[in-house]
Amino acid sequence: MPISPPTNLFPPGQLLTDPVELIAYEADAGFERATPDAVFLPESAADVSRLVNWAAANGTPLIARGAGTGLAGGAVAAHGGIVVALARMNRILELDARGRTALVEAGAVNLEVDAAVKKVGLYYPPDPSSGRSAAIGGNLGTNAGGPHCFKYGVTTNYIMGVEAVLADGSMVQLGGPVVDAPEYDLRGLVVGSEGTLAIVTKATLRLIANPPGVKTMMVSFDSVEQAGQAVSAVIAAGLAPATLELMDKRGMEVIEEFVSAGLPVDAGAALIVEVDGYPESLDAQIEEIADLLADNGGYDIRIAQSEEEREQIWYGRKSAAGALARLATGYYLTDVTVRRSLLGQVLHEVTAICNRFGVETASFFHAGDGNLHPLIPFDVNDPEQKELVHQAAQEIFELCTSLDGTITGEHGVGLEKRNYLPLMFSGAELAAMDDVKDVFDPQKLLNPGKMLPDALPPVERARPILPRGAVFAPADADAAAAGLLGCTVGRRTVTIGGAPEPPAWPEHRADIWLSTANLGGVETFAPEDLYVTAGAGMTLADLQAFLAPHGLHVPLDSPWTDATLGGLIAANVNAPLRMRYGAARDVTLSVTVAMADGRVIRAGRPLVKNVAGYDLTKVFVGSRGELGLLTDVTLKLNPLPRARRTLAAPVNDLAAGLAWAEAALHHALVASAVLLVQDQPVPGLVHTPYTLLYTAEGMPEDVDAELNAVAASMRRAGASLVIETDLDGGGVWREFLARAWRRDAEPDLLARMGVPAKDLGAVMAGLPALAGQHGRYLMDCASGLVYASHRPADADEGRLWLLSLREAAAARGGYALALTLPRDLAGQVDPLGYEPSAAAIMGRLKRRWDPAGILNPIDHGLG
Repeated sequence: MPISPPTNLFPPGQLLTDPVELIAYEADAGFERATPDAVFLPESAADVSRLVNWAAANGTPLIARGAGTGLAGGAVAAHGGIVVALARMNRILELDARGRTALVEAGAVNLEVDAAVKKVGLYYPPDPSSGRSAAIGGNLGTNAGGPHCFKYGVTTNYIMGVEAVLADGSMVQLGGPVVDAPEYDLRGLVVGSEGTLAIVTKATLRLIANPPGVKTMMVSFDSVEQAGQAVSAVIAAGLAPATLELMDKRGMEVIEEFVSAGLPVDAGAALIVEVDGYPESLDAQIEEIADLLADNGGYDIRIAQSEEEREQIWYGRKSAAGALARLATGYYLTDVTVRRSLLGQVLHEVTAICNRFGVETASFFHAGDGNLHPLIPFDVNDPEQKELVHQAAQEIFELCTSLDGTITGEHGVGLEKRNYLPLMFSGAELAAMDDVKDVFDPQKLLNPGKMLPDALPPVERARPILPRGAVFAPADADAAAAGLLGCTVGRRTVTIGGAPEPPAWPEHRADIWLSTANLGGVETFAPEDLYVTAGAGMTLADLQAFLAPHGLHVPLDSPWTDATLGGLIAANVNAPLRMRYGAARDVTLSVTVAMADGRVIRAGRPLVKNVAGYDLTKVFVGSRGELGLLTDVTLKLNPLPRARRTLAAPVNDLAAGLAWAEAALHHALVASAVLLVQDQPVPGLVHTPYTLLYTAEGMPEDVDAELNAVAASMRRAGASLVIETDLDGGGVWREFLARAWRRDAEPDLLARMGVPAKDLGAVMAGLPALAGQHGRYLMDCASGLVYASHRPADADEGRLWLLSLREAAAARGGYALALTLPRDLAGQVDPLGYEPSAAAIMGRLKRRWDPAGILNPIDHGLG
């Protein structure tokens, strides 16, 4: 039934109701169409909040819209209502070059944001093909990707926080410029949710250094299968090209019929490879890759020697959409993703499917991340042909999901694919997603009819079995779910840990100690696809030892050799190397979870690109075991760096050391640690109050170039002595935490404080001094984290010291949590000391998934 839009609430021109004006908002770039009742053009978050308040009171659907470039019907008003078009909210509000963040409104255009940050030497990697017009809010809604995802990741890896309007009209801040705040990663749920959970009004973007050089080449192959094998050889050699784009023969023919791009149409496939980094490394990278490709069947290797030649190589690939538009009145663009090693097999079977239905196809691939785009041209005015295309698409979805792939890698679910989600997810998994929707939007007014199917499959639950004794050590996810449901029914509280027996924390202990000791070992190792699946009870040290002979590692770190994968991920433990490889949330591709209500769910897939359904994986990272038990984890692998070197500079004055760190960070492209450490001995240096350490790792030429530039900058900033040392930043961080948290003795009061990186100097200037045996500080200058270890004389001193940290952090929008507490403070001090903006949502989600509140009822910090 048509609604009566609230025209009296807003100035003229903000609320459109003229039927002619509404036509432009009937569709996005897909095929679905529906006319909204009105279109709202907000100019501020307050405008959005006011409309949502009205809509909640009147039961009116709201559909957030960016630039309308989506391909799955995500911005179509399928159930009527008001389209909230955010194009007027398009400002870049803040660009923080020191902290490498940008605060932008949801309507800011992707390409304009990237151009603005490049002016200060930074880079925003997500670059969908619609980037010239696509809005950041729309990119965020679909977790957009692009051709650079293999090396740099997707949108969620660059969203530090969002300001959003919830379904009741209230405003909430999820995440922000402060990293690792002790809260559920709700921003990870909102990213990729297609406007079904909240309306995002602002986003804090993570930026990285803009690589100063790039080099491009095109290589021909006899077949896509051969090209796929060559890509695997490049990856196996420890190389990480910025782009690996693949076109099949038919795709090139279609393009050449449209424009004369010089594509090798006589070849079975063509691969575009792009490398980036310091200019000193480009020739070595491209030559090594060219040799590997030639050894694996590549020929007609064209290496661009100028920007003009580079543009010519890309010209053909970028002309694909226009070329296909000539073939028919429309085309269906599928967006499936599989493991990259399966690309050749999948293309062969996709071609067979299309031939069987009598429809044509041309294929384009993001070969590095396994994302296929088979394009099927057809006459949109021919219902029979349209039905054949949809039948072919369904079989393509069935094929890819049977291979543990996804129905959508970057375009989203929208209206188009929601009924295919049961191909990927069980009833329990879809029910968990529906729980998330209910928690955020109980009236289901935000973008209704999107993302989830109307009918969910039945939910299977374990039969409750109450564990016997005080220790429960399940051997698999099903046994864990049965035991947890037994504890829920029996109202028995559970603490989760990796040790076979509970630690000596009588004041913290729950009724049952759930040990992950029997959930160990490597379950799947796929070096060709750069992932590993291991039991949550396996230690990180054992996994790294398993991977090292293969030239690979998981870019996570821990000071403790007995730290388990599940424990580190549930606690969101991030070492300084996050600046090089991303945080735990970026490294974790998938988890299997046993839940307190007897469900077992698998969140995510072993893929870099997967935007089917809500990203449940993110919310379990950092949830401290409060939402479920991780039983296995799938982690992204990286090649071991070919070079790792560290510079050290003695520092007498804290302010000077922070200034030198800022000068050094300007160059951080391959840095894996920039630390200012109190009381840190360095062989070859006279002992000073502080030491600045800068570690870089990667290609030897990149490391050389960066450390030369860093040393020069530090000297210009006033550092009189800069030397190379055998220490590395990661090792110093591990030693610092291990010394403070001794397993065989009374622990220190070890705190972690998080503030915006740009505010680190101001915050440190106001903190109480620590010296000698009373404690010391370690500053992770890139991340804005401060680790503080203190041995207070008594409980009152410790309490006041922790309070001073929390007050200093809170003044800058940060936090300070206690990682460990001496026994006389345990039970007397809240380890977290932090109230998230989204505490109410966190509480509702906790109650939905853990209705009896049995899981980790008392938090132990990292323990």
